[in-house]
Amino acid sequence: MFETDRYVIVGDVTLPPEGYQSRFSDTMNREDFAFIPLVNVEITDRESDTVSERPFIIVGKAHVQVAYPA
Repeated sequence: MFETDRYVIVGDVTLPPEGYQSRFSDTMNREDFAFIPLVNVEITDRESDTVSERPFIIVGKAHVQVAYPA
């Protein structure tokens, strides 16, 4: 789950199967990636509470205020 100033985004993040950088926190802390790809996404607009679904989006890490496994 990712929260930005405008949206709450819930989707699936693919992590490496084992070993180096296989944790969610590792993905968020990697400096060489500015974007996080998500599949099976539900996006809720904070202002209107409108919910939309998308099969795939890419979230800019710079816009994420809070991120946590849902």
